[in-house]
Amino acid sequence: MRRIRPRFCFDRIPGSKQEGLDCSRLSRVVRASVGDFTEFMSDLDVQLPTAFDPFAEANADDSGVGAKEYVHVRVQQRNGRKCLTTVQGLKKEFSYNKILKDLKKEFCCNGTVVQDPELGQVIQLQGDQRKNVSSFLVQAGIVKKEHIKIHGF
Repeated sequence: MRRIRPRFCFDRIPGSKQEGLDCSRLSRVVRASVGDFTEFMSDLDVQLPTAFDPFAEANADDSGVGAKEYVHVRVQQRNGRKCLTTVQGLKKEFSYNKILKDLKKEFCCNGTVVQDPELGQVIQLQGDQRKNVSSFLVQAGIVKKEHIKIHGF
């Protein structure tokens, strides 16, 4: 069986002015050109692009109902047929206790205001009150309809 050895250096470079270069001379030329290239690249002021953070807007500290801030109305299943409706993301200047009092009278249900370390103040109501709460917030002028997100099954 005959072995074929790959040829890494050539005696001649066809079509160049320096056709008679040997392998040692060729390797020195290549090393010199690579060195010039690295010096050239180090001289350039290259800025690599930074990583894109898709949650940068969500982590911003300017909370409040703005153009991109929403009021989230969620339902959580408790046990059996029992549900819990939570309202989160209202402006901080609103009185949560007064809003809760009106919601409880309007929908004949019980509720409370819970202080969460991550989410801030959250209104909790008994039962599935998602549609009722969203319509109440719009009619009372607390939030625009475009800024309400309803979550749940």
